[in-house]
This record gives sequence, structure tokens and C-alpha cells, in this order.
Amino acid sequence: MPRFVLIGLCEPQSDKDQAAFDEWFIDQHIEDTAHCPHMIRGSVFKLSGPHLDIDTASGYLSLYEVEAETYEEAEQVLNDWQADSDAWAGRKRHLETGKKLGGIPMAIRGSGWYQLIQSHEGPVQSSD
Repeated sequence: MPRFVLIGLCEPQSDKDQAAFDEWFIDQHIEDTAHCPHMIRGSVFKLSGPHLDIDTASGYLSLYEVEAETYEEAEQVLNDWQADSDAWAGRKRHLETGKKLGGIPMAIRGSGWYQLIQSHEGPVQSSD
């Protein structure tokens, strides 16, 4: 089956929103989304530094690995999943946190689906 990744480039809306961003996005949203059908894994990475002095687009990168026939199918399943308030046991807490914070406490700098076309293992075995 084809494999895709959904990436999100995001960060808190401002420095004062860091705690809300951490609570809603890092502590809850990544796990919430990872429970969606077709998902293999959901991860979030924090920017540690630039590469080759090139401007960075975002302070955080979310990465969701998905197996689906098409990215359109994966997108539809994800949209349906996120619209279902009873999708899994942790969803209620996640929705309540969003309400408590007055919405989604992040700025999205970019997002998109990418299809895996080639992958190579390196000499180090993953510890996750």
C-alpha cells in the first residue's frame, strides 16, 4: 500500500502562547491525530538550528506517517476522524482543552501530503 507523510510547519502564535501551544498541540494533538485510522505514527520535532544558514520556516515540524491508497483518501479519513467528537477516549479532553484556550493556539506556516518514493536505512537502528 502506498505510504504518505503529512507534514505541518507550525509554532505558537506568540511567545505568550507557548504554554497553551505545548498543552494543546504537543501534549494532545499529536497523540489525538496518531489514533486516526491509516496512521502509522505521529511525531513532533522542535527546531534545534538552521541548516546551511538557510532561513527556517517554522519552530516545529509535525510528521504523520500514513498508509492509504491515495493522499485524498488519507485526507478524507483524517477530516472525518477529527470531526468525530467520540473518535477515541482521549478526544473529549483534547476538545475541552481547545475550548478552554479559546481555539487552536498555533500559527500554521505550511502543511502538505508527501508520497514516499524511496527510503534507505542508515547505519544506526532507531530507538523508538
